[in-house]
Amino acid sequence: MSAPTHTPAPRALGANARLHWWALALPALAFGLLLLLLAGSGQAQAHSGATSSLVQVTEQLLNAAG
Repeated sequence: MSAPTHTPAPRALGANARLHWWALALPALAFGLLLLLLAGSGQAQAHSGATSSLVQVTEQLLNAAG
């Protein structure tokens, strides 16, 4: 006696298809970081040691944005 086999219907990709949050966030983050590297490469200077790296990254982000 064999049991009937049911194959699940393939999910249709359409208006109801959703992406995970990281599917958009990771490429956007990578693009932003690469853009930051390109924008800051012409302003390379020696590290003075007075400011933290977090402050420097924030300054670079603000310079790149504005």
